Amino acid sequence: MSEPIKAPAKPEAKKIPRPLPRPNTYMNTQPFWDAAKNGKLVIQYCKDTGKPQFFPRPVSLANGKRNLEWREVSGKGTVYSYTNTFSAWPGHEDRVPYLVALVELAEGVRILCNLLNVKAEDVKIGMPVKLCWEKLSDDINYPAFEPA
Repeated sequence: MSEPIKAPAKPEAKKIPRPLPRPNTYMNTQPFWDAAKNGKLVIQYCKDTGKPQFFPRPVSLANGKRNLEWREVSGKGTVYSYTNTFSAWPGHEDRVPYLVALVELAEGVRILCNLLNVKAEDVKIGMPVKLCWEKLSDDINYPAFEPA
């Protein structure tokens, strides 16, 4: 009696590294990442209207002009919405489960981020949070939030 034919072993999946943000000048994200590297969270403000905006853009959402400036913000906010992620994006497989939140900053804009140093069952809508950082490389600090 002959041995059963075995299926060839599947090659081990190549691990994909966590993608890093790519600062650029076209979408005007370079100043954001430069400040983050130094542990500062900055957002754009329209110089004409004083209105804040996030995410970085080349023009003001308030009036469509390029008259923008960067200002450091407090890093204080509240959880506007969140989800506990079990199905990872490529490069995040080692992190599951992880918390992704929309945090409303005290300055009035919302930022999509990770919540760190908290269990999913302890997160609540309206929960106060504060800025913390994930160091992804020598050049990239990634803004995240934790309970205040």
